[in-house]
Parts: sequence; C-alpha cells; structure tokens
Amino acid sequence: MSGFFLSDDEVSAARARELIESGAAWLLDVREVDEWEAGHAPGAHHIPLSEIGNRQHELPEDAQILVICHSGARSRMVTDALLQANYPAANVAGGMLAWQASGGALSGPDHRP
Repeated sequence: MSGFFLSDDEVSAARARELIESGAAWLLDVREVDEWEAGHAPGAHHIPLSEIGNRQHELPEDAQILVICHSGARSRMVTDALLQANYPAANVAGGMLAWQASGGALSGPDHRP
C-alpha cells in the first residue's frame, strides 16, 4: 500500500471506495462506538475522534489514510490534524451519508457484508 499518496486533502465517497477496494488506501472511521456498531464500511479501522490522540501509534505512516465520519465534519478535523502531523490523509467528503448514497456497502449487525 505504500508509495501512493493523494495530492488533494479531500476525496469523494466514490473515489474513496475505489481506493479502498484496490488496496491503495487505509480507511479510518472516527465515529463514536454506537455509530460504528450501527454500520460501517467493510475493512474500515475504528478509532473514535476522542481516542485519536492516545491511539495515534495505530495509524500507518506509509499508507494513504482516508478519514470518514457521519457527514464529514469530524473527519475534516481529524484530517487537518493528521496533515499537520505529516500523515498522508484525506477527508471523505460527505462521510458515511455520501458513502451509502454512492452505493458503498455497510458491515455491522444490521448490514451484513
């Protein structure tokens, strides 16, 4: 997965899906536990916004990170912080709402993969 980094700091949900499905990006879901459990993108990694500081060591340093939340606001904050810390990060515009609207699958108790 290393070596590919986006020049933009935001991508559409459809583009995010392409990058994740091809193995070119690492999806970070920063929603709260109840939101994650209600349904999340298959293959996403879950670190709630409130835990990012304590769990930053879990993030890959050599992979394109795509950050997603419900609508894009929290993920924008995390993306900006990651960019400041020199991580290759991009926000998924529109969050999980856009993910689902673009045909993205969901995993979780109500949405089997």
